[in-house]
Amino acid sequence: MKEDYYEILGISKSASPAEIKKAYRKKAIEFHPDKNPGDSKAEEQFKKAAEAYEVLSDADKKARYDRFGHQAFEGGGGFGGGGMNMDDIFSQFGDIFGGGGGFSGFSGFGGGGRRTVKGSNLRIRVKLTLEEIANGVEKKIKVKRKKVAQGTTYTTCSTCNGSGQVTRIQNTILGRMQTSATCSTCSGAGQIVDKKPTNADADGMLSVEETVMIKIPAGVVDGMQLKVSGKGNDAPGNGIPGDLLVAIEELPHEGLQREGDNLHYDLYVSFSEAALGTSKEIETVTGRVRIKIDAGTQSGKILRLRNKGIPSINGYGTGDLLVHINVWTPKTLSKEQKEFFEKMSNDDHFQPKPEKEDKSFFEKVKDMFS
Repeated sequence: MKEDYYEILGISKSASPAEIKKAYRKKAIEFHPDKNPGDSKAEEQFKKAAEAYEVLSDADKKARYDRFGHQAFEGGGGFGGGGMNMDDIFSQFGDIFGGGGGFSGFSGFGGGGRRTVKGSNLRIRVKLTLEEIANGVEKKIKVKRKKVAQGTTYTTCSTCNGSGQVTRIQNTILGRMQTSATCSTCSGAGQIVDKKPTNADADGMLSVEETVMIKIPAGVVDGMQLKVSGKGNDAPGNGIPGDLLVAIEELPHEGLQREGDNLHYDLYVSFSEAALGTSKEIETVTGRVRIKIDAGTQSGKILRLRNKGIPSINGYGTGDLLVHINVWTPKTLSKEQKEFFEKMSNDDHFQPKPEKEDKSFFEKVKDMFS
């Protein structure tokens, strides 16, 4: 099981953005590979801290993590909130330590080495039925993405000598100060197009349509975002592809209403069915089931079908299906029917005599979740 991001950084859930940033900076300095050469455990902690900061420093990602935990980013089948490489991590330090990535004292930062550029992410929305959400599903989705055109070659950018950054030294009243900025010639890639096909764009890229298989786990929630690594746009040169971000949209169901992991179903029965008892076949997300309606069932009674709801995305079991019984009152009556009910209205059996078990609707709902 993955460690809690808050524990990794040593902060509470109520930590402010400034406190999150400060905690990450402290961990990054403590476990930086340059300070711990050959120490694989320190490098692992360095990566964990970077992954935690990547999520907790982003308001949207933090909200989803607080609600769903690691499952918000790890749907399986290529999804993941982590998986950062060292280039991804080092690219964060321009924000954490100021400037364009340089940090005095660590050779891992600054313009000394070639920077790996990542392609842009793509975003799509996938509509799912309640049955697909309950059981999990694989979707084949057509995606238009940019790929490096066959025959395109790149050469080292002469402006930044392949580093992706331009360093400038300025004389100030405080002395000589060094600043770094992304190279405007190659946009930080460190390489520029040498040769390309005539149908490729200025970066040597072509827009192509690909079919991507997306495995969506059971229990996802409307608005949740999953990630398919490496299925975004290619990056120029020797960069790495971006990711495909998949937003979940839950389609309305004709008969079932979702409330968290539980489902609700309204079942209507006639006077005679409620009085005499009957059995009814109802729809669930895993198929149709038959339930028994006892004689004398009152309108408002709730039947609970355990484990017939939605599986928890966090793996904490499966919700229930709550069947709400509604006794249907006819809106129009024939002359004979009116005479029948007028006669029955004086019958003692038809007079309301609620007992202790005949609780109000609100008491029943309260009992269901107590």
